[in-house]
Amino acid sequence: MASEHIHTTEDHGHGDHAGMTKKKIWTVFFYLLAITAVEFIIALAVPESIMGRGVRNFIYIALTLLKAFYIVAYFMHLRFEKYGLITSIVLSLIFIVYFIVLMLNEGAYLNIMMNE
Repeated sequence: MASEHIHTTEDHGHGDHAGMTKKKIWTVFFYLLAITAVEFIIALAVPESIMGRGVRNFIYIALTLLKAFYIVAYFMHLRFEKYGLITSIVLSLIFIVYFIVLMLNEGAYLNIMMNE
């Protein structure tokens, strides 16, 4: 039974991600923590009379995209991939977001037309 489970010492490509050290992981974690803290401060401590809803939403979206970048780049190891793969994923994401915005815009237009 013990001979069925054999460990090998082959390199499985983990050396490609040598830039991802424990220090880097903690650094990215604290960046994400700081961004989240800023979002909470804006949501809970800043009154709406000082910062309007539109500005707040823009800041939330920008900070969320920044957090998504850090998560995808470092924890999903996209930062260490080839340029072609990164480009294909980013272009696909841009088109998906573009189509969602178009559909929401069209849906709002049709909703306005139906209510008149």
